[in-house]
Formats: sequence, C-alpha cells, structure tokens
Amino acid sequence: MYFLYFLLWVIFNGNFTLEICLFGIVIAAAVFAFTCKFMDYSVALEISNLKKLGKFLRYVCVLIIEIVKANFTVIPMILSEREEIEPALIRFQSNLKTPAARAFLANAITLTPGTITVHLQGAEYVVHCLDESLADGIDDSVFVKLLSELEED
Repeated sequence: MYFLYFLLWVIFNGNFTLEICLFGIVIAAAVFAFTCKFMDYSVALEISNLKKLGKFLRYVCVLIIEIVKANFTVIPMILSEREEIEPALIRFQSNLKTPAARAFLANAITLTPGTITVHLQGAEYVVHCLDESLADGIDDSVFVKLLSELEED
C-alpha cells in the first residue's frame, strides 16, 4: 500500500525529480500511517494479501477461461432454431465463509454467460440458468474451489 501511495504521488505530480521523490516518500509514509491507525490496516494484512495475489490471479485467469467456454456453450443454444431452451431457477448453498468470497462467487456466476445470480442471502444462492444443462455442477464449480483456497490463507 505504501508503494501504491508513493506511485500515486508521482503520477499526480507528472514529474519525477529528487524533490518530488523525497516529498512523496514522506507524504506516502504519512498517508500509510493514517491508513494503519484509523482504517484497521496493518503491514501483516498487506503481507497476507501479497501471498494471496498468485491465487487471485489464478482465479481471474480461470474466470476468463470459463467465460469463453460458456460463450461457446450458449451461442449454439441461442442460434439454433431446433433446440428447445428450458430455463431453470436453482437454489444451492455454498460452504464459503466470508461475505467477500460469496460475492465473488455470485459475480463469477453472473459474468459467465447463460447464468445470472438472482439472489444471495447468507450462503444461499438463487441462480437463473438459460438452460437446465447449465445448472449442472454450479454448486461445486471450480470457482468455489478456488475461492475456498483463497479463504484458507
């Protein structure tokens, strides 16, 4: 976070001189100290977040791959005149512990074509699927596994 504050200082100044760099070091330290004191942030939390960065990037890559795969599944359903689409509204519970992980799962479901998270209350999800076949394995998807790994750290 300290380096982010310093980087923002340099970007907002538009130049990189010794004077701007020295002032940036002091100002970034002051803002970081304020953040730690009044916003319940700590260096230990920052180190923990850096450890999770690799797993989070893996989650984002898997999300992009799943979006592309779902596109190739949904496009034929939409363009086909012969196939009957059977929409479904499903409910399931997740074993994710934190509200942030639950929200990430709801967003991943919504970002994946053919599914929309309609309601999230606690650990219960209500998801609308374009077709019943899209509902298979949604409660034990790769997103749940990756988010569970992120929660463990």
